[in-house]
Amino acid sequence: MANQKIMLGDFEVGDNPVPYFIAEIGINHNGDLQIAKKLIDAAFCTGWHCVKFQKRTPDIAVPEAQKSVMRDTPWGQMTYLDYKKHVEFEKDEYDYIDRYCAEKPIAWTASPWDLPSLDFLMGYDLPFIKVASAGNGNEELLKAACRCGKPIIMSDGMSTQEELDKAVSILEDHSNGDYILLHTNSTYPAPVDALNLSYINTLKERYHCIVGYSGHEQNLEPTVVAATLGAKVIERHVTLSHELWGTDQKASLEINAMYMLYRRCADISRMMGDGTKTLDEEERKVRKKLKGD
Repeated sequence: MANQKIMLGDFEVGDNPVPYFIAEIGINHNGDLQIAKKLIDAAFCTGWHCVKFQKRTPDIAVPEAQKSVMRDTPWGQMTYLDYKKHVEFEKDEYDYIDRYCAEKPIAWTASPWDLPSLDFLMGYDLPFIKVASAGNGNEELLKAACRCGKPIIMSDGMSTQEELDKAVSILEDHSNGDYILLHTNSTYPAPVDALNLSYINTLKERYHCIVGYSGHEQNLEPTVVAATLGAKVIERHVTLSHELWGTDQKASLEINAMYMLYRRCADISRMMGDGTKTLDEEERKVRKKLKGD
């Protein structure tokens, strides 16, 4: 049975009225540590709780059919495999990120795309392991992630209902119940009519677990709606500019939008209340003035 209260570092997800905000830097840094630093600064300054990267072993994670495909990049024409290696952070960069985030402080983590990447990440004190949509059908990766003893956050993108049932059964059987599911549509950017936000309630009812939302849309409103529906974790890709090179940049939030989204979502639980008709002290004063009792 999934736990209804889960600690992500020193943040309790469950009853907390504020969602846990993950700024997905991913590979929007384009292999540039200075861009990564600026996005870490942005997440910290706008109140977000965690920044997230993606960790790959390109020789393993890149599909064979894609490895030799030529691609035009800002660094010249190269194979897709060489491009992935070019933008991949290694130990020196992650050691720096670990120190830099600790100084803020802000939490950081990454999505491992293969077993060596998971082993690599376990060299750091991460608050949780994020299983990306591309990995939710990888049984070996899921089981290994569960053995790490960290909370698991898993996105449901690109999976059928049957495939998701199987992935969740692995989390149930091999974890200690500390897992969270994020609803998502893995199109970048995701069209509004494909978001199916009602599935957030389906996830809660079907799996009785904490549910969040990973948005790839270009605007803010769907994520606000997701928070209204009870998403306890909010993940959005972030960027310094939509004009930067890369396939994820257009579906990412620029810094001002990061601040606006946090402010719009942070108080939703307080706005919603408990559904009981009550009169607070301030309304009683108005009642006395206008109704005389």
